[in-house]
Amino acid sequence: MPLQAMRQLVTLLVLIALPARAVPVSGAGAVVALLTHADAGRGLARPELVRRMAHRARARRRLLSHPVRARVRAGLGAGGGIVTNEYLVHLAVGTPPRPVALTLDTGSDLVWTQCAPCVDCFDQGLPLLDPAASSTYAALPCDARRCRALPFTSCGSGGGGGGGGSWGNRSCAYVYHYGDKSLTVGQLATDRFTFGPGGDNADGLSARRLTFGCGHFNKGVFQANETGIAGFGRGRWSLPSQLNVTSFSYCFTSMFESKSSLVTLGAPAALYSHAHSGDVRTTPLIRNPSQPSLYFLSLKGISVGSTRLAVPERRLRSSTIIDSGASITTLPEDVYEAVKAEFVAQVGLPLSAVEGSALDLCFALPVAAAFWRRPAVPALTLHLEGADWELPRANYVFEDYGARVMCVVLDAAPGEQTVIGNFQQQNTHVVYDLENDLLSFAPARCDKLAASL
Repeated sequence: MPLQAMRQLVTLLVLIALPARAVPVSGAGAVVALLTHADAGRGLARPELVRRMAHRARARRRLLSHPVRARVRAGLGAGGGIVTNEYLVHLAVGTPPRPVALTLDTGSDLVWTQCAPCVDCFDQGLPLLDPAASSTYAALPCDARRCRALPFTSCGSGGGGGGGGSWGNRSCAYVYHYGDKSLTVGQLATDRFTFGPGGDNADGLSARRLTFGCGHFNKGVFQANETGIAGFGRGRWSLPSQLNVTSFSYCFTSMFESKSSLVTLGAPAALYSHAHSGDVRTTPLIRNPSQPSLYFLSLKGISVGSTRLAVPERRLRSSTIIDSGASITTLPEDVYEAVKAEFVAQVGLPLSAVEGSALDLCFALPVAAAFWRRPAVPALTLHLEGADWELPRANYVFEDYGARVMCVVLDAAPGEQTVIGNFQQQNTHVVYDLENDLLSFAPARCDKLAASL
């Protein structure tokens, strides 16, 4: 398709909405994929890793002119939430299998990766997925029910069929946008997805035929280490829904370690109990009709040390989500200020501004401070319905002894929504029981999950 025609299609797609029911792909058994941090293996120092994470989160929030409304639009099915590219799922697509690295995002539904020919795409380290090179690739026709299931779809045009040099006449073209104004436009198709630690073993239960977006025009805050996004939301297009599983789980290794872990879909949670280092706690997953793809929790309060903040429960109970695609836990601005004031009162160290840092709550460390003589920091506890989530120190405190500074890794955001991000979920086995609407979590050595394969 000529470049000018492609750009015209992008404009057209934004104006078209053809809602219909989606048809999930059924499947049996469990699938497993490797999970790594986005910056794993880059040899970056700990302060630089935190700086990169914080700036990625801030960069995405700067794009939001109306944060809460963007989230609502996302929940209605037009697109996803805010993704910060922190943890990548490693899969393979096609026959023969070609590797892709997709951001694990529980805040959106569509599974997509960049494809050739690429009209306007972000740079990526892996080769572009080439539909013409896969013997099992099949473009969806635009009159298919699965095509009409997305809000913004239309009929592609161009010479010839297939997914090679053109989109194919009468193929299903889509546009999918995110709350941070990122965008992917391309062709909806089906192909063989290969799961498992090797990424190229297409035997047995590790292979499934799934519907995905083959993105030819992709813009936003993306990075070279990813090729697209794997939506894990509640919607029919997400990976859990297409695999027809009743549960999924992930376990994020520390962002400071170049170790792999696992994301599992359909496997019983007890299978990985050997990696747990503490008790399993369970809280209800709440459904919100205005944002049906997101996973809401009933957050009843927040404690810093033994002090429970004087925040009305109604401020938190109906507006808190857990989001694998968000890096830092964000709180409404007034709630954040209350948390900050309590840390300042209890830590007893002078506040310190860190040049070039996106973190706001930082303290100057005394000269005698060292890893084996760390200043005391009050516990941070999220009081959920039926379960208290007391965060390990490493999941909300960062010390840079070279710069003699210690920061609390939390942030404020406009609006009323609280987002529990992946930094606070490190080394925690998190299980989503979709059948019973329950979230379970337990402290764990996440790298032991990958070692058990």
